[in-house]
Amino acid sequence: MTPRVVIVDDHAPFRSLARRLLGAGGFSVVGEAADGAGALAVVRDLTPDVVLLDVQLPGPDGFAVAEVLAREPDAPVVVLVSSRALLDYGSRVAASTARGFIAKADLSGETLQDVIRGPGRPVPCSG
Repeated sequence: MTPRVVIVDDHAPFRSLARRLLGAGGFSVVGEAADGAGALAVVRDLTPDVVLLDVQLPGPDGFAVAEVLAREPDAPVVVLVSSRALLDYGSRVAASTARGFIAKADLSGETLQDVIRGPGRPVPCSG
């Protein structure tokens, strides 16, 4: 089965690019949101397998949204994304409930699969 993804980013051009990259990489992008509140609503409505979540969002930031999503009954895998480098966030990424982090410049279907798989983990799929 194809992993279902929601993309959350406040920049529409990045959402469009991410949709194309992930679609070409074997993911099914089922929804998008432009801010933290919208992310929570879309994820609760669509119950994706994976959420690609920008760290810097209007309203609750990606770290706060990830914390809320982790408490959902069917919590998706959350992967943080940012135009900034991982080191810019210090220990916040490692301390978060997110599975991992991808710099926007490095995003591809393959990099997303690598992060959500982690060592010995299958890519999650609904079904």
